[in-house]
Amino acid sequence: MRQLPEADRDAIRLAQDSKFARWLEQITATGGCAHPIHLTGSTSTLDAETGEILRHYDTRDEPGERLLVRCRNRRATVCAPCSRLHAGDTFHLVRAGLIGGKTVPATVRNRPRLFVTLTAPSFGPVHRAGERCRPRRDGSACEHGRPLGCGIIHDPAAPIVGQPLCPDCYDSTGHVLWHAHASKLWDRFVIDVRRRLATSAGLVQSRFAQHARLSFARVAEYQKRAAVHIHAVVRLDGPRGPDDEPPAWGTADSLAAAVRASAGRVLVRTPYSTAVGELALKWGGQIDIRPLGIRNDGADSDDDAVAAYVAKYVTKGAAETGAGTDHKVTSWDDIDAAPVSEHVRALMRACWRLGGLPEYEPLHLRTWTHTLGYRGHILTKSRAYSTTYAALRAERSHHVGHIDIPDAITDAHWRYVGSGHTPGAALLAAGVAEDLALLREVLREERLALAGKVNG
Repeated sequence: MRQLPEADRDAIRLAQDSKFARWLEQITATGGCAHPIHLTGSTSTLDAETGEILRHYDTRDEPGERLLVRCRNRRATVCAPCSRLHAGDTFHLVRAGLIGGKTVPATVRNRPRLFVTLTAPSFGPVHRAGERCRPRRDGSACEHGRPLGCGIIHDPAAPIVGQPLCPDCYDSTGHVLWHAHASKLWDRFVIDVRRRLATSAGLVQSRFAQHARLSFARVAEYQKRAAVHIHAVVRLDGPRGPDDEPPAWGTADSLAAAVRASAGRVLVRTPYSTAVGELALKWGGQIDIRPLGIRNDGADSDDDAVAAYVAKYVTKGAAETGAGTDHKVTSWDDIDAAPVSEHVRALMRACWRLGGLPEYEPLHLRTWTHTLGYRGHILTKSRAYSTTYAALRAERSHHVGHIDIPDAITDAHWRYVGSGHTPGAALLAAGVAEDLALLREVLREERLALAGKVNG
């Protein structure tokens, strides 16, 4: 008789456990998390005046004497259920800064608001989708004799799109060092936008904060050529932030002009290296600035689309876009074994080599080899833009099984004891995640159908 696979045998073992129903409740509560955190401990709610225990919970009564909680990993390739939750939080965080909600006043929708895309500069010609990859008419080639175009009309999804036309010409060093300084380049860009707005209004630059406040939320996206682009929502408020109207000179046009000028002006210089020299790093020449406004009927124009766009990319890791891996590499052999294109492998090798130079030690390039040197957060925002992830999670926890007990204090003791699933548990958790995803899709279709009937 053929033996069942290990995962099936383990799933049967779990199903026969007397506490299986409670274990399944925990898995469902995590949304089918692929790598749950295991905690052990207790929490007690006590009357603040008398010390009487009003409510007590202890993991000793749980299956395996532990509680499972979400891993909260944002990457869809690592944990799809948690990434969906993170994408939802990101959508509401960005949307609140565009149209209000979550403690942000609705008046922000009338402020000067832009959706800005800043790109990386060129590090060498690459294969492009469509006719952009045609050879030059003069038949010119690079110094290694390779034509500057391949003559093939590539499909956008073709694996060759984004790969260098000549790997020997491609500036992998500049690519990696640009990634390592991209966050600093953004910081200088924001500072310069403030300065240019002040200058255009006839203000002393140091007085800008007394008249207006610049808020933003930005997301980093890896392109086909494995270079990071920045997409950002930029909003201009009064000096007190979302609750304050901007000055009369603070218009969408003046904000767009400042953004465009600053994007073309700011630069960051790398530390001097005898092997590389000193590089002046700037944004690429392709800059897109789109004002966000309100339609004549008062409906939100592109706000939901922008929030959804940002939420979509915040769950993507380097591996999903083919621009690295989602797991850190610890040796040169790890780079050789990584499931990436030769272009990305060359960038990872450049990152590892540069990381061994003492002048680049503060950049921690070897630590971030798996992301090709980029070490910034995928999504960052200014403090006054909108709510925070922590506030959204706290609000969700408040509405899930919350019992409001006035004049009470909580005494909690928790300890980490592990993470992940056994083979059978992983199988069952994947089924729970699939069922919940199907349920969400059914509910979404029902809402759309209901909206169609109402509008009809």
